[in-house]
Amino acid sequence: MSESVKLSGALTLDSICRVQREVADKLTAPALVLDLSEVSEIDSTAVSLLLHWQRDAVAAGRQLTLQRPPANLTSLAALYGVEEFLPHIQA
Repeated sequence: MSESVKLSGALTLDSICRVQREVADKLTAPALVLDLSEVSEIDSTAVSLLLHWQRDAVAAGRQLTLQRPPANLTSLAALYGVEEFLPHIQA
């Protein structure tokens, strides 16, 4: 059974601590879906956090899925050359 967390607003340096608190207790679920459909802004801090969560999920045999991410997430990841390491993306 998968857990789901809907994030909203900005995922930036200024909000990253709040985001970590919102998601922390769900990270141990066998499958976690992060619904990003209401995320208005994303920066490199959020990309780094998503990659960290993905590494932890893979190491523990869990699955992390990003649902409806903002367009600039994939463009930022491509700019940094880490697009292939992002969690599975669901449109």
